[in-house]
Amino acid sequence: MAVTQQLACIPAEYLASCRQSADASKDENPLWAAPSADLLDLDWAPLLLERVCEVGGLDDVHRSALRQALAGDTAIDLAFLNTHPHAIAPLEPALTALSAAQVARAAELLGEIDFPALLAALPTDEAEAASLIGNGADKIVGGLKEYVLGHFNALREFYRAASQRQLLVVLWWD
Repeated sequence: MAVTQQLACIPAEYLASCRQSADASKDENPLWAAPSADLLDLDWAPLLLERVCEVGGLDDVHRSALRQALAGDTAIDLAFLNTHPHAIAPLEPALTALSAAQVARAAELLGEIDFPALLAALPTDEAEAASLIGNGADKIVGGLKEYVLGHFNALREFYRAASQRQLLVVLWWD
């Protein structure tokens, strides 16, 4: 099975409830079950998105926001979600999260990124563009540019919706 990046937007109260469930359960079961409508599977896109932004010349502020939107932060303790046999992210790196305030900032900055312009900075030949991006970009079925644009748009929309609902985001690789 392929390892892909997963994101879930959840209310802080839900995370607190999961923490209480883990603390109260003999087997530390957090009873995690984020609604499928609030999940995003970014597949293998994160490294490709970062590389497109680097090659396309995106400024440091927006690149940093993208990195945080893809990597999360370790300030929120999520160890209780990763206890065997109920671990939601048995693979490394460990789970991370962004607070509602961090989500709002990420949504704002992601909304300012002109991703089609970044793609326009790549060579028009898909093979050349894939070679420049690296990270397995040459293996993307359907074309690199379409793949990364679709995933960037999904990421931006995910953060926009989470921000509007004042939710936090939990990130992991599965």
